[in-house]
Amino acid sequence: SGSDRRGHDITGSRSWGKPPRPRYLIKVGFASSTCKLCLHRPLCTRTKKQGRTITLRPQRQHNALQQARQTQTTEDFQHRYAQRAGIEGTLAQGIKAFGLRRCRYIGLTKTHLQHIITACAMNIVRLVNWWLGVPFAATRCSRFAALAPTG
Repeated sequence: SGSDRRGHDITGSRSWGKPPRPRYLIKVGFASSTCKLCLHRPLCTRTKKQGRTITLRPQRQHNALQQARQTQTTEDFQHRYAQRAGIEGTLAQGIKAFGLRRCRYIGLTKTHLQHIITACAMNIVRLVNWWLGVPFAATRCSRFAALAPTG
């Protein structure tokens, strides 16, 4: 085992090491005994054994993150993101249900043909689901979004 003081890298006896956390981040941890008794624990953290941890960033990064979050609440951003969200759903369906990330063939022409056939299959499945009245899947809500007030 050894350490590199300049690179702040520590390795164990089997030369396995964990990359160091950047110095500018501050991690704050809460005791598991404190979090275990809290009724709001499922809204704060997913871990079962440890307490919640929070990462504090330098002021400039924190301000930039807050500004980005504020921008996301504007109507212009919502409109632009709605366009992206539509294609994201299509891509997710193609990847999950139709194996769009794996190509069965070698060569650009055959790969393009597979993508065209996959797109046609997706359209057929969507059309049949529309005819049968199959509802769209419900949009998942992240744990962070669940903290937002609903009124």
